[in-house]
Parts: sequence; C-alpha cells; structure tokens
Amino acid sequence: MRALIATLAAIVVVAASACYNDDRLESPYAAQTTAVGESLAVLGWNMSVSNLRVDGDHVLIDVNAAPAQPDAPHAKPEDIRFGLYGALAHPIEANAIGGCRDVTNLAVQPVSASSPDRISGTVCLGPHRDLVQVRGVYVYSPHDRIAGTTTAYPAAFPVGLPATKDNETGLSIKTTSIDAFRADGTMLNPTALGDPNAFQGNGYMLLGLEISGLAEQYREASQRRGGPTMVLVSPTLPAPGLSHACDVYGASVLVLPDASRDAVQVRVSLCPQGEINQALLYSTVSGIGTHAGLWTVDG
Repeated sequence: MRALIATLAAIVVVAASACYNDDRLESPYAAQTTAVGESLAVLGWNMSVSNLRVDGDHVLIDVNAAPAQPDAPHAKPEDIRFGLYGALAHPIEANAIGGCRDVTNLAVQPVSASSPDRISGTVCLGPHRDLVQVRGVYVYSPHDRIAGTTTAYPAAFPVGLPATKDNETGLSIKTTSIDAFRADGTMLNPTALGDPNAFQGNGYMLLGLEISGLAEQYREASQRRGGPTMVLVSPTLPAPGLSHACDVYGASVLVLPDASRDAVQVRVSLCPQGEINQALLYSTVSGIGTHAGLWTVDG
C-alpha cells in the first residue's frame, strides 16, 4: 500500500510539473500565443505573422492585420512594435511602420497602413543573420498600458538610473552606460553641468540598462497583471528623431525572455530625446504592464 501511494504521488507530481511547463511555454509571461502563420486578436487587431526568414542582414516577417471590430478602438499602426523572441544576446525590435527604412539592398514591400482598416507588408528586424536562436516574433504597443501597473524612476545625466527593484514584478533595473549629446551630435561630458550654455536647444542620451530577475516571480506577476512588462524612457520623439542611433535603439523594450530560462537577463540601450534639459536632466525610466502577442516557430 505504501508503495502504491508513493507511486501515485510521484505520478501526480510529474503530471503537475508537465502542466506547469506546458503553461509556461505555451503562454510566456501572459502573452497571447499562437504559431507563425496563424492569426491573433491583439491590440484591437486581427493580426497574422508569416514567412519568418533571413535575408541579408535582417530577419523579415510578413504582417497582415485588420481591426478585430470595425468600431472598436485599436492601436495606431505607427504605435505597433515587433521584436524577436528567443535566446538572443540582446533584444531586437523595430517599428511596424518605418522599420525597413535602413534596408535598401532588399526587394521588400515595407508595412504600410494606406487605410485605417488594413495593415500589410514586411517588417525588418535587425541586423540579425541567424535564426537558430529565434523562436518567434512578438508584438506590442508602447501606448497600450495596463492600468495601475506603472512604476517610474528618474534617470538623470551623468548618473543614470540608480539600481532599483520593482517588488511587484521582481525585476531589477540598473544603468550600465550613459552617453549624452546635443542635437548636432556633440558629446557632453559631466563637466558640462557647470556650463550655463551647454543645456540649450535639443539633445538625447543613449542609456544602457540591465534588466534582471527571477523568471518565476516575473512570470507570476505577468499572469496576475494580464501581460508582460515593457520598459520605456521619456521624453521621446517619433522617428526620424534627433539621431539615427535613437531610431535604431528606440525608447521602449518588451521584457519577454525565452520561457525556458529560469532567469530574466536583458541588456538594452534606449534613447530619451527632446528638449535637452528634459532629455538629459529630467528623463524617466518606467516599467509598465502591457498586452502582447507572440507567434512561435514551434507552435
């Protein structure tokens, strides 16, 4: 009898573990998930991603979308952002509209939104040449924010963001590098703080951040809130901004690590830009819950 009870208990544990692993992998961090080639209802759109491929120095995907409900609100096409999902060294994201601006050596039809009820075309993500680590593609909008999930921190030049931890999500964020520039590309050093003429006009920062935490704690927080967390810097400007580097790095990143990993470890560079005092001395780093869609190559 004892042997039978022990066997049954082991079966229950294995079954529960299998269900847990299936949930963890099938809906990473509460992102709506389906296979590449299928359609998702996300951000107010019925959206499909297909033909994941590498061409030249970029990963390309074809996107087709129409409003899920004609009269219901949906994300603006220019606010939609895609990224590569998997075991990558650092996040790779691009805007749906304008993401192929630098790709001049490929015959692609970039995503366009010629009418308010249709998005179609190719999104370019990169540079990235290898699909081995890529397990899928995700989508989110920096303007789609789950109520009551915002945590904001100051990140002023030359210190940046002091090491901090959000106890709700379990994510810690710290600055790894910070470089400040005037709009004309002139680099500023910390001694500029004593120059009354240094902070006039527009400017931008390249802010290196490290985002880390325990995957299990972050997973539970994401499920509880209804979606993963995005990290944003402000102020920002629409592309093309003050610097090409700002267009490449962007002002946001979705924290959506490979679900098979036990830890969150993300390194990213983000760009606050605008009026130079606001961008360098009063910039903000925020962590905000959002809704996301994910298409995986393995279903």
